[in-house]
Amino acid sequence: MPSPTRDAMDWDDFEHSWLAPFAMRGRDSRGRRYPEPPHPFRTVFQRDRERVVHSTAFRRLMGKTQVLVGQINDHHRTRLTHTLEVAQISRTIARRLRLNEDLTEAIALSHDLGHPPFGHSGEAALAECLDGHGGFDHNLYGLRRVDVLEERYPEFPGLNVSWELRETFVQHSKCKNLPECKEFLAVGSPLLEAQLVDACDSLAYDTHDTDDALGIGLITLDELGGVELWRRAAAPVRDQHPELRDDLFRSAVIRELIAWQVLDLIDETTRRISSLGIQTLADVRACPAPIVGFSPDLLALKSDLERFLHERVYRHYRVLRMAAKGQKVLKRLFSELVARPELLPERYLTRWSGAPADQLRRARSTVVPREGCLERVVADYLAGMTDRFARQEYLRLFHPDGDL
Repeated sequence: MPSPTRDAMDWDDFEHSWLAPFAMRGRDSRGRRYPEPPHPFRTVFQRDRERVVHSTAFRRLMGKTQVLVGQINDHHRTRLTHTLEVAQISRTIARRLRLNEDLTEAIALSHDLGHPPFGHSGEAALAECLDGHGGFDHNLYGLRRVDVLEERYPEFPGLNVSWELRETFVQHSKCKNLPECKEFLAVGSPLLEAQLVDACDSLAYDTHDTDDALGIGLITLDELGGVELWRRAAAPVRDQHPELRDDLFRSAVIRELIAWQVLDLIDETTRRISSLGIQTLADVRACPAPIVGFSPDLLALKSDLERFLHERVYRHYRVLRMAAKGQKVLKRLFSELVARPELLPERYLTRWSGAPADQLRRARSTVVPREGCLERVVADYLAGMTDRFARQEYLRLFHPDGDL
């Protein structure tokens, strides 16, 4: 029976022989911030994936909004179910393109770790709160989670994931001019594995936001009949199953939409790899244009669906009301905790103060801050909350019948 060490070497050899020449190999990783000995039978990206799955931030995705703020029913997507769907689709395509499946899955499972409660409205609220203090970007907060805020290992802060996984948070950020982004942007364009997850994220949320909106009655099948992408996907379903109605018909069309987009993404990406002459990882890094993507025809159809969703779903009064309530919760919690930092949990209070929490509570004005920016520490605390916990904290602090 081969030794565990030999098994790991065999897997690296298999990965090297199987992967396309432009894929990212584990043996070529730039490593981790804090050096660790190699695992006897898991590759670097396998360990990344499993560290993400076991993290607190990943589990909290179950209680974070995807689009619909609040518990509408038991069927609509949360950040966790959306993340799992993106990972499933991404891994399928990565295998077909012979990209690194473990790295692809690690990127997919971690891509939403930095989202605050209450969806994009929660991110907008925190960005407003941190205006003048560096702003808030969920991608860079995700990097902060895996680098600093997760507390699972005695040997180092954060999850100590690979450089390549950390890079993906920065490459997807809208705040790339910050100092902490510089080292990750110097390498050039994103890895194909990261580009793939980005495309699959778009595929998943367009399709599944449509499904959820239909499921809770924000839109109707008749209204979607005016959207060309939906109409084309629905046509073969009606031809093959004319008896289908309502939920079964909806589910069949959603499957058709996903299958259509997956096939288009594989075909168009394969075409671009060939036409752009992508043969090595260096070619990927040097290519200024996206390599993974949808065909122009499908992109136009997706844009039409996205316009429909923005007008009829994301701007629906029920969604806007829930979003406004979520923003109110975060803004008021932020103001109160900045004014009274002694209300913060001890680990956040100590991280900001550089002194034991009880000392700060006794004599707040005499303590020299360690982190320097109390607003950032408060935002870290709020961004890590689930929707439910944020509402509970709001009630505890501001409602007369709150939990004392």
